[in-house]
Amino acid sequence: MSGLQCLASENIWFDKHRYDEAERRFYEGANGPSSSHGGDQELVSRMKTLELENQTLHKVVQDMRAALQKLESRVAFLEKSPSAAAVPSSKAAPTQQVRVENGDDDEDDDDDMDLFGSDEDDEETARLKQERVDAYAAKKAKKPALIAKSSILLDVKPWDDETDMAKLEECVRSVQVDGLLWGASKLLPVGYGIKKLQINCVVEDDKVGTDLLEEEITKFEDYVQSVDVAAFNKI
Repeated sequence: MSGLQCLASENIWFDKHRYDEAERRFYEGANGPSSSHGGDQELVSRMKTLELENQTLHKVVQDMRAALQKLESRVAFLEKSPSAAAVPSSKAAPTQQVRVENGDDDEDDDDDMDLFGSDEDDEETARLKQERVDAYAAKKAKKPALIAKSSILLDVKPWDDETDMAKLEECVRSVQVDGLLWGASKLLPVGYGIKKLQINCVVEDDKVGTDLLEEEITKFEDYVQSVDVAAFNKI
């Protein structure tokens, strides 16, 4: 058999892609796909890092809670026992210097360890508080007091149709007292050619009332027969 015939009978080179595929599958079965294996390793590494960080944060939170509980307990004790200020603890002021003069250690300790302020501080605080109260009272006193006012609508009726209504209105407006301000007016028919004067005014409640207005207006008996309150509204 010639060399050409031998080469024609051998088909391994023509099936090379099949052998390459078989080899790739063999290695993947033994070691797993390289890309997937690397991704799993990275994911596991990240999870471990997160777990360590979570444990660290959890410990920090526990330490902060413990410190806060101690602080709350200390504050509650000081609030319930004001006399504790007179008995300073050796742990409460480790940096205080104790002077020993003439063998009187206890008295010097009380003078040096002023943990909660002195009487002078209390007096200064009380003084500042009083100054603020006085300043607020003075500021409030400067504000103008709210004046209660009312709007009143009066019906002033004449004797007959021959009454001079212009003169009647002039008489009504001549009533001038402190806290009274006259407003708009108009004539309204009553019947049989008679008209009444309807006039508005604003009054300060503490100074002027409806009784005073009726009494003053009815004094003009030559023009005024009666006075009625048509409307009364608080402003």
